[in-house]
Amino acid sequence: MSSTTHKAPEELAIDSALLRETDCSLCGSRERRLEFRQGPFGIYTCRDCSLTYTSPRLSQTDLVREVYGSNYWRSPAARERGYTDYLGDGDLMLRTCKRRARLVEEHSPAPGRVLDVGCAAGFFLEVMANRGWDVFGLEPSQAILPRAQERLGAARVHGGFLKGSPFAPDSFDLITLWDVLEHIPDPLGALHRIHTLLRPDGVLILETQNVRSLMASVLGRRWHHYKFAEHLFHFHPGTVRQALEQTGFRVHHNHGRQAGKYVDLSFALERSKRVMPPLGWLLSPLRAPLLAIGNPALYVNLYDEMIVVARPQGELPLDLIPQPAGA
Repeated sequence: MSSTTHKAPEELAIDSALLRETDCSLCGSRERRLEFRQGPFGIYTCRDCSLTYTSPRLSQTDLVREVYGSNYWRSPAARERGYTDYLGDGDLMLRTCKRRARLVEEHSPAPGRVLDVGCAAGFFLEVMANRGWDVFGLEPSQAILPRAQERLGAARVHGGFLKGSPFAPDSFDLITLWDVLEHIPDPLGALHRIHTLLRPDGVLILETQNVRSLMASVLGRRWHHYKFAEHLFHFHPGTVRQALEQTGFRVHHNHGRQAGKYVDLSFALERSKRVMPPLGWLLSPLRAPLLAIGNPALYVNLYDEMIVVARPQGELPLDLIPQPAGA
C-alpha cells in the first residue's frame, strides 16, 4: 500500500482547532482500529460494528462553512476535495441523472412527490420534474443553493439541514440521497428524519461508497473516495443495512450495477493517475492528441459504490436512536 500523501492547497486547509474526535456513529463504541492517517485525519474501523469513519472531523455547522464553499464546487484540487468544475460538467451530470431517474422509476413508477437531500444545483430534480414529478430539494451549501433555486424556484429548494427542514411528516413518496449520506455527521439522525418525512408506502433510494469493494481493497489509501474533510463515513452493505434497520427501514435492493457516472475523457485520464499510477504515466503522452480530437463522455462504473433501495417498515421508537458523539 502506498504511503504517498498529498498536501491540499492552502485555500483548502482546515483549522485543526475545529476538529473533534468522535466515537462510532452507528453503534456508539469507542473500540476502533486505525487503518491509516492523512494529515490531522485518521481513518478508523469500529471493532464492534465494522463501520469505517473519519476522526477527528468537523461539526455539521463547521463543515458547511469550512468545506462546502465556492471552492468546493470548483476546486483547485478535486482529488483532495470537491469537484473540478461541478457546474461546467452540467451536461454530464444531467446524463447521469437521467440514468438515475430510470432506476428510480423501477422502484417508484408513478410520479409523486420527491425530495432530493443534498440536491446541489438541482440537476436530478430537473430531470424528475420533466418526468412529471412534484420536486423539492434540500441543500446546505450557500455556494450552490442559488443555482438550484434559479433552476427550480425558491419555493422548491430550501437551504439548511434535514433537522429543522420545513417539510411535513408523511409528505413524500420518494426521498433520494445521491452520494450524500457519507457527508452527514449524524447519519442515523438524518435517516430517522427521512423516515418521518416518507409516506408509509414511500421509497428511499441512496447511493454511497462501498469500502469493501474490490477497488477499495486494491487501492487501499489511494482509493479516490478517501476525501478526509468531506467523506466522514465509508459504508459497506452490512453497515448501511444496519443504519437503515436501526432507523426503521427494510432494505429491498443493494447493488452496484447502476452506480456508474458519466465523465469526460480528461477526467478519466486524470483519475487513472490516482487509481493506477503506472497506467496514468503510460497514458500521459496520449493526453494531448486524444483531447485534440474531442473530450467525449464516457460511462464509467468502478463498482465501488452501491445503490440502496429501502422502504419504511413501521414506527420507530425514539429510544432506538443513539446520540453519537461529535456529530
